[in-house]
Amino acid sequence: MTSPGSDFLQLDIAQAPAGGRAAWLAERLRLAIADGRLPVGGRLPATRVLAADLRVSRGVVTEAYQRLTEDGHVVGRGRAGTVVVSAPLAPVPSASPPEPPTPFPVTPGVDVFDTLRTARARIDLSSGVPDLAAFPRSAWLRAERAVLGRLAPADFGYGDPRGTPALRTAVATWLARYRGIRVDPAEVVVVAGVAQALGLLAQVLRDNGITTVAVEDPGSLGARQHLRSWRLETPPVRVDAAGLCVDELTAAGHPAVMLTPAHQFPTGVVLDGDRRRGLRQWAEAGGLIIEDDYDAEHRYGRPPVPALRATLAEHVCYAGSVSKLLAPALRVGWLLAPTRYREAVTAAKRDADLGNAALPQLVLAELMESGELERHLRLLRRRHVRRRDAMIAAIERHLPGAVVHGAAAGLHLMITFAGSFSDTDLAAAAFARGVKVQPLSWHSQRGGPPGLVLGYAANAVGDIQAGVAAVGAALREI
Repeated sequence: MTSPGSDFLQLDIAQAPAGGRAAWLAERLRLAIADGRLPVGGRLPATRVLAADLRVSRGVVTEAYQRLTEDGHVVGRGRAGTVVVSAPLAPVPSASPPEPPTPFPVTPGVDVFDTLRTARARIDLSSGVPDLAAFPRSAWLRAERAVLGRLAPADFGYGDPRGTPALRTAVATWLARYRGIRVDPAEVVVVAGVAQALGLLAQVLRDNGITTVAVEDPGSLGARQHLRSWRLETPPVRVDAAGLCVDELTAAGHPAVMLTPAHQFPTGVVLDGDRRRGLRQWAEAGGLIIEDDYDAEHRYGRPPVPALRATLAEHVCYAGSVSKLLAPALRVGWLLAPTRYREAVTAAKRDADLGNAALPQLVLAELMESGELERHLRLLRRRHVRRRDAMIAAIERHLPGAVVHGAAAGLHLMITFAGSFSDTDLAAAAFARGVKVQPLSWHSQRGGPPGLVLGYAANAVGDIQAGVAAVGAALREI
């Protein structure tokens, strides 16, 4: 026989004094409201249910609730139950709260993007997200209903750490169709975004004696920070108008390199044919390539660029995701590893989390196979082109000295300026006017001209125009 008590707030009636159960219960509930365990808007259990759990008369619970009602902390709302409506006043702090960290330090720390994301602004021109308002909610719900209607009870159990067969097959088809990659579904590992792919690879590479991964410069600060968090060195290799300088990579003798060849971040350049041939020779001589294919589907004014993985399968670790196609919040991506690393990557994924949640994988597979994701991509391309054009026009009007880079594809523009001012000061001045942007210097290890990285995909045309105008006013201010 179980002892009297309730899982709700871990109440143990044995602690109540004889003849004072109602007062004891009211005090325990009052404390829970005060410390936030019962937040405003939270609902108390029905008196009958709590009385049964505590093995007391219903009158004890009713009296406790009545005391809280008289104090003004709860109110009965009929079928909606008894709801917390106010909390006891918290003591006034003796000192002012600390100032929030500046979103634009000259030297960004590991939490810089967390700080920037939580900083409130009326217009957010940060890069890295598609039009989130266009997320295909109706199509997702239809796909989810279709998937749930087919699932057997066993499908809700633990599965393959590489991912569901349905999504791995759908990803293989998608990559063949859009990125020129021929891959067996068995080679696909479903991951929680490119960030997890980098973490898994970092573990595997360290275990195989590789502790250095060269990176593009300028190149993604976030990717560089992630590799460093796994204790990998990230020496810079220069990027110019033709992409990564392969001669510099070769001369430095680095064992591995991470790059974004189809649409370099943040410059937007494409790795040209000569550099691709040089990179192939470097890889065939023993180098390892990590290819972050982060937004290659978003191209507007240029022919498609095949992935490096398409022709160098045994020399390329390829990572992609739906963060730029649907939404980062889904945390779904994929990783293709050369044969020699495949089992180790699978083992690392198993150890990390036993595999991604199955239901979102199955819904995404349904969207891919039904053609809904392809239709969504076509919609995004049309919308993104309009927004890109609006941003370029606004830059020409409000930032006439800026040079625009990377307009042919992607979700962002890079702009650079003549002069020697601090682009972090410019970003801070824009933020003071209610607009969030990223300073280019964050993404460069060796330094370069001042500039900004401006995302256009997630904003309406009016906000883009107003945001760029505010940046122009901020530039004149500094």
